[in-house]
Amino acid sequence: MEVRATNTPLLEWTGDGLAVGLFEEATELTGDLAALDEKFAGVLKELITEEDFKGKLGSTSVTRVGAGSPVRKVILVGLGKPDTLKAETLRRAAAAIARLAKKQKCKTLGISLPIVDGDPAISAQAITEGVQLALYQDIRFKSEPEDKGPQLETVDLLGLSGQEAAIERANQIASGVFLARQLVAAPANAVTPITMAETAQTIANDHGLQLQILEQEDCEKLGMGAFLGVAQASEIPPKFIHLTYKPLVTPKRKVAIIGKGLTFDSGGLNIKGAGSGIETMKIDMGGAAATLGAAKAIGQLKPDVEVHFISAVTENMISGRAMHPGDILTASNGKTIEVNNTDAEGRLTLADALVYTDKLGVDAIVDLATLTGACVIALGDDIAGLFTPDDNLAKQLEEASTSAGEKLWRMPMEEKYFEGLKSGIADMKNTGPRPGGSITAALFLKQFVKETPSWAHLDIAGPVWADKENGYNPGGATGFGVRTLVNWVLS
Repeated sequence: MEVRATNTPLLEWTGDGLAVGLFEEATELTGDLAALDEKFAGVLKELITEEDFKGKLGSTSVTRVGAGSPVRKVILVGLGKPDTLKAETLRRAAAAIARLAKKQKCKTLGISLPIVDGDPAISAQAITEGVQLALYQDIRFKSEPEDKGPQLETVDLLGLSGQEAAIERANQIASGVFLARQLVAAPANAVTPITMAETAQTIANDHGLQLQILEQEDCEKLGMGAFLGVAQASEIPPKFIHLTYKPLVTPKRKVAIIGKGLTFDSGGLNIKGAGSGIETMKIDMGGAAATLGAAKAIGQLKPDVEVHFISAVTENMISGRAMHPGDILTASNGKTIEVNNTDAEGRLTLADALVYTDKLGVDAIVDLATLTGACVIALGDDIAGLFTPDDNLAKQLEEASTSAGEKLWRMPMEEKYFEGLKSGIADMKNTGPRPGGSITAALFLKQFVKETPSWAHLDIAGPVWADKENGYNPGGATGFGVRTLVNWVLS
């Protein structure tokens, strides 16, 4: 599918489907829309009346235009109230249009939506993202596609001529989201630590990034006892991935992104039981998937920022070599950890990844992980938890997520809760009491960052997966975090 910027006027566009936006409580047609309605013999007014179309955000209606018309079908999409118009409005409206146009078997589609804040570039990018993300299909594991009907081939953005760069930027970011979705959606027999390392190699080769893969023996030399403790039960060797994007100019700042990379989490000897969702634990590398997706996008966008993309990738399995509940592990900074729950393994892998990254001399670290069910209980399926002691970094990430339409909520870093992690025989335990479980997980991670000025942790356990179609997510793996991370790096 090709998205194109065009200067073709609304009244002159021809094709299968023409989509126009209407604000809530402002469905009286004026200007070009009134002229379009006249050209189509009143079909727009008729559609508004017959369907009782109110213009609520994301609502749609469609009708066929009369025989002989240069446009086969007209689509109305609601934009909500005029004073709430923003990029996310256009993103969601475009997603709704694209889905309906595909259902109506349109091969060509014209979209006419208002410009946000007088900025056609932001508008073109948001519309393109909405269309691309909504129409994404993952049929890799089907013997043949279920959808054999005509596909949408071209989308024309009316009134946005000259915004080819914004469209290309949207396509580049969407390619990173698609990669993250594919990694999360694939089963654990298709995505392993080995294939994750191969994916990183492909990104490095295709987009000019530097890549270092630390093998098990390399991690042993660095004393990564926490990471290797998790990995020791698996038949598949762990891989510690370090991708680096360096601009051709002197970077204005240096940052790092760390993603939790558990390609399958059985729970270890604290095995996940019936009803625990063990069959979904292929998604436990959602943080690493977003990290690699962001790397793919950044490699194409080429900002003047140096970015390190890091993940300690392994499975958490059960065997005669598995770590036991009660074992004491030593992380690469010398901290000792009493493992009181082998199913709290993600923070163990992140501990050594944070120590490694802390030595790189970056200005800020953001880690993201499908870390705790407690965060899902607190914030639900659509909102990620943001934990950081740094107000400035919190503001940066909140602004980046708002622009992306990916929801974050800042959570407290209640230091006294660390009391629940204290151990009688080691420096700390890997889990604390059930209350405040996402907070104690964040406080655990904080112990492994000492030199870096700013650090934040994103708990994405909820929004990494959607059980059903939601906005521009078609259901399943969402690719959550990629667009927020890209926006943060570009800010």
